[in-house]
Amino acid sequence: MSDFANLADAGRRLQGLVAEGAEPGTLLVAVVPNGVPVAEPVAEALGLALVGATVVRDDEPRVGSLPSVAPGTPVIVVDDGVETGTAALLVGRALREEGAGHLTLAVPVCPREAEPALRAVYDEIVAVQRPLVRRDLRWHYADFDTIAEAEALDRLAAR
Repeated sequence: MSDFANLADAGRRLQGLVAEGAEPGTLLVAVVPNGVPVAEPVAEALGLALVGATVVRDDEPRVGSLPSVAPGTPVIVVDDGVETGTAALLVGRALREEGAGHLTLAVPVCPREAEPALRAVYDEIVAVQRPLVRRDLRWHYADFDTIAEAEALDRLAAR
């Protein structure tokens, strides 16, 4: 049996865990594209602004775009889960360079074997499921209803 019905369900299940650590003025950053449908219920429940960060996934993955962050701003990064951790690490490091304050990674799934590397960048990791080892993220979803980058950016622009 899957852990989550779809990406929005994962976001709904994540929102309660994120609410505990969200402080006033927190910036919610979704990793585009699939972090957007996970982050939307979190943003709505907590009344936070939602912005996106893109990762260019080629031979040398890198951050493509990143929201501006005022120094010391608490930031919560949301994605559809951690598989290798590459996107979360890239976005987290880039936000640190921008001066982000308390930095939280909030994901539906974070394998325990990925946490040491992530803890070197993030102050806190919030996850609904923490399996021992990593699996393809599709394994955790009944319907892994991924979206295209263009749709994710349109959804962010409409907020």
